[in-house]
Amino acid sequence: MDLIHTFLSNETPWAKDMPRDTLERAIAGSLCFGGYVDGAQVAFARVVTDHATFAYLCDVFVLPEYRGKGYAHALLTQLFASESLQGLRRIMLATTDAHHVYRPHGFSALSNPELFMEVHNADVYRSA
Repeated sequence: MDLIHTFLSNETPWAKDMPRDTLERAIAGSLCFGGYVDGAQVAFARVVTDHATFAYLCDVFVLPEYRGKGYAHALLTQLFASESLQGLRRIMLATTDAHHVYRPHGFSALSNPELFMEVHNADVYRSA
């Protein structure tokens, strides 16, 4: 938990300043995956899902010193092999710069972006 919270709250724009108790609640309600090298965690991914129709992939990271070595691909391969994620109608994610990581796993741009809406409070952790 320490590694995940430190990385997400300090190194990512989407979870900047996230309180630890918020992350703990998010993890408790999610399907989580870790990537390990020689017993040390180097990667993480979290999936919010109903285990039947929909999933949202989020909080994916590989520590900088381990990037470019195939760990993200291995983590996603194992994640998508999970029994809980079989037969879902839709799996979504948001990414600013890692499209190349997700395309080999079947992700593409939204086919009908006009269907989707959001409520987005970018500063929620700073105002908490």
